[in-house]
Amino acid sequence: MAILTLAKPNEPTGDFAGDIAVTNHPPSRSDLEKVADLPVLDPEGNPHTFKSLYASNPAIKQTLVIFIRHFFCGNCQEYLRSLSTSVTPSTLSSLDTPTQIVIVGCGQPDLIPMYIKETECAYPVYADPTKALYQKLGMIRTLSLGGKHPEYMQYSLPSAMIRAVYQSLKSGRNMIRGGDYWQVGGEFLFEEKGEREKVRHEVTWCHRMKNTRDHAEIPEVRIMLGLEGARPPLRKTFSSGIRRSSSQLGRRLSEKRQSWSRSRERNGKASPEGSVMEKVKEEGTETPVSSGR
Repeated sequence: MAILTLAKPNEPTGDFAGDIAVTNHPPSRSDLEKVADLPVLDPEGNPHTFKSLYASNPAIKQTLVIFIRHFFCGNCQEYLRSLSTSVTPSTLSSLDTPTQIVIVGCGQPDLIPMYIKETECAYPVYADPTKALYQKLGMIRTLSLGGKHPEYMQYSLPSAMIRAVYQSLKSGRNMIRGGDYWQVGGEFLFEEKGEREKVRHEVTWCHRMKNTRDHAEIPEVRIMLGLEGARPPLRKTFSSGIRRSSSQLGRRLSEKRQSWSRSRERNGKASPEGSVMEKVKEEGTETPVSSGR
């Protein structure tokens, strides 16, 4: 059993199998005042204040800001693929409380278009290459994988890692511009409070990652956004195609076994060993596997 250790946000905590003990207490009003004017960069490199992400549009009453790891992190990419499928812009528009989702990464801003294309992210993405927001909002640095495979990951860990390495190598020199590989992120829900001149924005819920895969699971995010009564759509994945193919193969084998049993009862003798599998193969049991995510 790994020993939990408290970590300072700006210090690496080492690479081991356990989780890092972090607090999920929302930042105070004083904390938010300190980060309100810190810059985030859009894909063109233009600066915007952090506060503008959640307070510039008076029609929006709550904003979920998701801090991801570096732009080549396969875990975070999987998270955004699953989230973009489960919580679409149209899903958000159905809420009684006007809501938006914003993504912040720690790499260089000119990599954002690549990131959006790779993840099919449905939300705006910004960059904080200085990591000032990560540090001041209490997010830590670690390479720990944690001990639990997240529900949001549709690919296996080795597969996700291979994809991430391939992306990094394919990007050439950009592989060192994707952001700090040690930095992990979290989720912060900003809500508008008060009325008219007294309007303010507070973080009413937050989740800081304890390891490199510890994003808040999609069902928890849906509940915090007020979507707990709606069933999320299923994401089409490679693994689901395998499960369907395996299920189809199982049904065909079962049908063949039943046919073989009836034939044995009629003929009073058993078929040669292995004949069921041979007949199934002869009839072509290989079913196409979905190539979707």
